[in-house]
Amino acid sequence: MKENIIREITPLKETDCFLVFDRFKNDFNFPIHYHPEYELNFILNAKGALRMVGDHHDYVDEAELVLIGPKLYHCWMNGNIKREEQIHEITIQFPADLFGDELLKKNVMRPIRDLLHNSFRGIAFSRSTIDQVKDKLVYLSKRRGFDSFLELQSLLFDLANSRDQRFLTNISFQNDFEENNGKNIDVVYQYINQNYQQKLKLEDAAGLINMSVVSFTRLMKQRTGKSFVEFVNEVRIGYATRMLIDSNKSVAEICFDCGFNNLSNFNRIFKKRQGLTPTDFRNSFVGVRNVY
Repeated sequence: MKENIIREITPLKETDCFLVFDRFKNDFNFPIHYHPEYELNFILNAKGALRMVGDHHDYVDEAELVLIGPKLYHCWMNGNIKREEQIHEITIQFPADLFGDELLKKNVMRPIRDLLHNSFRGIAFSRSTIDQVKDKLVYLSKRRGFDSFLELQSLLFDLANSRDQRFLTNISFQNDFEENNGKNIDVVYQYINQNYQQKLKLEDAAGLINMSVVSFTRLMKQRTGKSFVEFVNEVRIGYATRMLIDSNKSVAEICFDCGFNNLSNFNRIFKKRQGLTPTDFRNSFVGVRNVY
């Protein structure tokens, strides 16, 4: 199962506070995945879609609002969906360190601290809560600058104090996939992350952690489920995704800026990874797309 779970490289940069996607779409096509950021997902008009969070599986109602903690497996699938309107989805992602430990220790932050802690099991919010915060979600997607950050804190505070929260995974569920990747993989990831625009060689990466190519190849496959080339391409596709969403650069420019040296190869890899061509992916985000 784990080799089929994708580590999503989100469009967030280290200097970003959070991002908001507000869009309409026809179906769910992204496979089960995880990422180090928190994710709040609001969905309308998808009754019968299948929600998968950790070891939890269930069909959603007409309105859906779920908070996912860092590194928790999740996805939404078409399931038994029967829709008469387009699916409306607002997704908010923010890094695990957005609220520092010292801030979260303050009394006034306790509700948000508990909410974030509980999100590691996945939290589904009640219909009454959804009705209460729906307008705030839509409003947040249209705000700019520091006001948007204040609105996010207000939204999280409302959710933290809402009733009838439901944990989705069993308390015994452990998601240790990324933790088990080890320090060696972290070193390699940082190397790729800093040099993705350049030509990267398997031999150089193996040398970083003083391993032979054969041993390093085995380690990559065991710990990530991917070859070195596949892992590099995943990081590059993550940067390409951000550029497609957040810039007006052409697909060709993005291709070469992200370290791909062949446009047709970039298109093929991107479609295999995201389920859409780069152009179609960009067009799918014709709604609000803000990074703060």
